[in-house]
Amino acid sequence: MRVSKQNAGSSNAFSRQLWIMTVVTGTVVANIYYNQPLLNVMAASFHVPRAATGLVATVTQLGYASGLFFFVPWGDYVNRRHLILWLLGLSAAALAVAGLAPRLAWLNVASYAIGLTSVVPQILVPWAADLAPAGQRGRVVGLVMSGLLMGVLLARTVSGLLAAVIGWRGVFFVAGCFMLALSGAVRRGLPQTPPTVPLPAYRDLLTSLVTLVREQPELGRIALTGGTIFGAFSAFWTTLTFRLGLPPYNFPVHVIGLFGLAGVAGAVVAPIAGRLADRYDPRWTVWVSLGGQSLLFGSLVMLNSRLWAILTAVVLLDLLTNAAQISNQARMYALYPEARSRANTVYMVVYFLGGAAGSGLATLGWRHFGYVGVSLSALTLIAVGAITHLVSFLRFRPYAKIPR
Repeated sequence: MRVSKQNAGSSNAFSRQLWIMTVVTGTVVANIYYNQPLLNVMAASFHVPRAATGLVATVTQLGYASGLFFFVPWGDYVNRRHLILWLLGLSAAALAVAGLAPRLAWLNVASYAIGLTSVVPQILVPWAADLAPAGQRGRVVGLVMSGLLMGVLLARTVSGLLAAVIGWRGVFFVAGCFMLALSGAVRRGLPQTPPTVPLPAYRDLLTSLVTLVREQPELGRIALTGGTIFGAFSAFWTTLTFRLGLPPYNFPVHVIGLFGLAGVAGAVVAPIAGRLADRYDPRWTVWVSLGGQSLLFGSLVMLNSRLWAILTAVVLLDLLTNAAQISNQARMYALYPEARSRANTVYMVVYFLGGAAGSGLATLGWRHFGYVGVSLSALTLIAVGAITHLVSFLRFRPYAKIPR
């Protein structure tokens, strides 16, 4: 009886920790996406062309990729709770600077810092995988990723609605307050995790990421495929604000933000994709995502970005992108159990470099060719992803044992 009560108590404690991780993941990742529906009002505030503010989204994703490279590898070697608390404090400071930015250049610098310090979700996801009971890793990762995906989607809606009431600067101040509140929840609700692996020199730690990719080329292929899929996703969302702010739509900021709600269905697929990844070869899901994205961007060109086509693309693009990410990460965690934080770092660095490339290419495409340029940029990235995934599919057996 006592053992049963202890097991029940342990299960309840893990459930509470899992929900805290899910909420923190969703709230922190939102920092990266608050700026997307605000690009038009930022341009008006700084008296610059709309396309100039596309750099805000690009540098935020570059900052996130940098944070993944420089901070997330520590998750294998230091107390994760302490690392998360430091990052939440720095993120709050960066958000405050963004809200006070006097010029676009300052906002770009602050946006890079926001991305740099908002990598907490990528520390929490492998931590949740480590804490998960045997046989439930896919479900647990899927739940935490549902929080991340809801944060990505609702960030745009919350940002647009808040900006309509308190201005775009107020959005960043409110987000900074969220970071401070989360610090208290993390301090009280998540366990201490003393490192079990000796701490290497920082240079050796970063070098180990390159070594991991060199010794395990399949990890690089998984990461590049995921990065190109996310790049196409970012190309769509970064320039959607520009499209909806022009005739025949001329939508205000709060209406543009509401388009994020249309993609909430994509978050529902995360636990399903996690369970499928536990049972089947997840590479087939990635094929479906690549093919679906190609059809969507081709359709947007042919339909001249009609409103119903845009809404359909929002729903399906989020669903396809999220399914591919869950499948890629579940496969990666199964292949590299001894280095989950470092493998996740490699994956997410490439993932957000792909996102930054998608945002940058799409902004250039929009400036010179309108939405045709956006779609061509996305289709180019998808083609790179398809070729990479084909190489993976032909060369790598899905369940081959990885040498340690």
